[in-house]
Amino acid sequence: MTMLRDIMTNNVDTCTPNDNVYEVAMKMKQDHVGAIPICEDDKLIGMITDRDIVVRGVAEKRPNSTPVQEVMSDQLFTATPDMDVQEAAKLMAEKQIRRLPIVEGQKLIGIVSLGDLAVHTATEHQAAIALTEISEQPQYHH
Repeated sequence: MTMLRDIMTNNVDTCTPNDNVYEVAMKMKQDHVGAIPICEDDKLIGMITDRDIVVRGVAEKRPNSTPVQEVMSDQLFTATPDMDVQEAAKLMAEKQIRRLPIVEGQKLIGIVSLGDLAVHTATEHQAAIALTEISEQPQYHH
């Protein structure tokens, strides 16, 4: 059974609640990501997505200097590094979330995206196919 610790991204760029929307947008551009966890003293307190910036920022005519705290989501679903991949996939599907922060206590230690799960599942599937093909090869004994 594969655990989230095996597939999660460990080096997660974060922002603080006092950073502004512009700073978060620049970090998203630089890191090529659509979401940034918000941490205060290593404790995960929220998440801001590109959609949050558009819907709660731009559409509400907030300036780029708006603190992240006013735009971020603080209703978070998280997982532990010991959660298995299938359980995480089910949680993400049920809650309609694309990214799952991984925490130990309240400390952010990683993140898993739908893409991570898809790559893992595809790899697992390819391994199963290869195993089946190997098993079906006629065995020759000399």
